[in-house]
Amino acid sequence: MLRKSLNLVPRRHEVQQYAYSSKLDTIREKLREGPGLGDFISEDRPKNWDDYEGKLKREKGESERLRLPPWLKTSIPTGSKFSAIKEQLRSLKLSTVCEEARCPNIGECWSGGKHGTSTATIMLMGDTCTRGCMFCSVKTSRAPPPLDPDEPRNTAKAIYEWGLGYIVLTSVDRDDLPDGGSCHIAETVKEIKKQNHEILVECLVPDFRGNRDSIGTIANCGLDVFAHNIETVERLTPFVRDKRAGYRQTLKVLETAKEINPDLITKSSIMLGLGETDQQVEQTMKDLRAVGVDCVTLGQYMQPTKRHLKVHEYVTPAKFKEWEILGNKLGFLYTASGPLVRSSYRAGEFFISSLLRDRKAKSI
Repeated sequence: MLRKSLNLVPRRHEVQQYAYSSKLDTIREKLREGPGLGDFISEDRPKNWDDYEGKLKREKGESERLRLPPWLKTSIPTGSKFSAIKEQLRSLKLSTVCEEARCPNIGECWSGGKHGTSTATIMLMGDTCTRGCMFCSVKTSRAPPPLDPDEPRNTAKAIYEWGLGYIVLTSVDRDDLPDGGSCHIAETVKEIKKQNHEILVECLVPDFRGNRDSIGTIANCGLDVFAHNIETVERLTPFVRDKRAGYRQTLKVLETAKEINPDLITKSSIMLGLGETDQQVEQTMKDLRAVGVDCVTLGQYMQPTKRHLKVHEYVTPAKFKEWEILGNKLGFLYTASGPLVRSSYRAGEFFISSLLRDRKAKSI
């Protein structure tokens, strides 16, 4: 039975948390002098967010779509860096979750923003998923095209040419494959590390239907961060996610990865605005901590097309700040919480990379 109280976190996680506590305090102090979450958000957005008088929540029985509040409005992607990355991705036949999931931060991340560092989240195994979650705009099919054997090498080549220090790999679900595609993802990580052994790799992976061998293939392939998203609270999971994706299964995947490789940083993400209660969000965060998850992100759900779930509520920036404070109290190494935060977000990557490099430096 899953332990739900923060005070009942398994002992191995308590020991690990204690060992890192002083080191984390030092890193956090150092990071206060560097860029924070606000530095990765456009400066031209309104500052009087809490005074917004528009409607933020649909009442029971209402079916109309809510108007987008000002803090969620982003600029149209442009610029030479944006165009160059898009052209290179097309030439190498690579997909990104940035495009397929219609991420609102694509312009900022691909163009480099005011910090000048371009990032993109590569989506492996094609652009067609075997699952049909009600929040996701990625194409679905029971029989997607076969895997591209050149994809691991092409992905490593693109990442090497970008000169990045941190890369996020995600993928579609491939329930049509015996191993769920775990070997393909692992091969990609190994190719990337072969090109640049200093680069930090985060993998946002499927649940592989809970198969321990597939999870182990990923956990031991050389990646640095194992991410798998819980997406929403337990009550809403059957309505939001594909029926093959279970709340408890997600928790078990994250716990198993940590058991197999305790050195991994584990990470998960929660979407808000789907009709969850504060109590349910808090419980979800506690459940994630109870299985040793290190980092959590919370962001606003945004309806990608008219065929997908409507937004039930637009959560205010002030409320997201409350979740960030709670995440820190619960003991997450890092909590990124904001309207435009996604599971892959540059401020979070900045923190995690600092943590990982500090660990490696002290192990030498």
